[in-house]
Amino acid sequence: MGIEQAIQQKNFRNEYNKAMVNILYTHDWLENNIKKFLATESITPQQYNILRILRGSKEPLSTMQIRERMLDRMSDTSRVVDRMLLKDLVIKKTNETDKRLVDISITAKGIDILDKLDNKNIQLDHIMETLTEEEAKMLNQLLDKLRND
Repeated sequence: MGIEQAIQQKNFRNEYNKAMVNILYTHDWLENNIKKFLATESITPQQYNILRILRGSKEPLSTMQIRERMLDRMSDTSRVVDRMLLKDLVIKKTNETDKRLVDISITAKGIDILDKLDNKNIQLDHIMETLTEEEAKMLNQLLDKLRND
C-alpha cells in the first residue's frame, strides 16, 4: 500500500515532503512490529538496545556511554536502566576510579533473553522481506546519504 492510501492523503507539497512523511510512517510501522517481537520477552525496544550495547561492550558502561550508543538518544537512559534493574537484566555499581559515575553491566538473565531473541532473528528479518537484499542495500545507502550533512 502506498503512503497516499495508508494515511488517506492524495497531495503532498513535493516529493521531499512525501518522503519525510513516508519515513515517519514507516518508522512507526517498523517500531510496532519490533515491539511485538520483543513483547515475547517482556522488554521494550530501548531495553533491547541497551542489552545489546552492554553485551557488545564486554565491560561495564556508564549511562552516558550507553546513551551515546543508543538508537533512540532521546530516551531517559537512567530511567530505562532503573526499570531493567527491577527485572534483574542489569547490575549497577559505583565506578571504582570515579565515585560520581555508575557502571552498568548485563546480568546472566539479560544475556539469556538476548540469546532467546537471537535464536528468533529470522522473525525480525521477515519484517523486511518484501525487499530484496539488493533493495535493502540500496535503501541503506540512501538513508546513509540522507543523514550526511
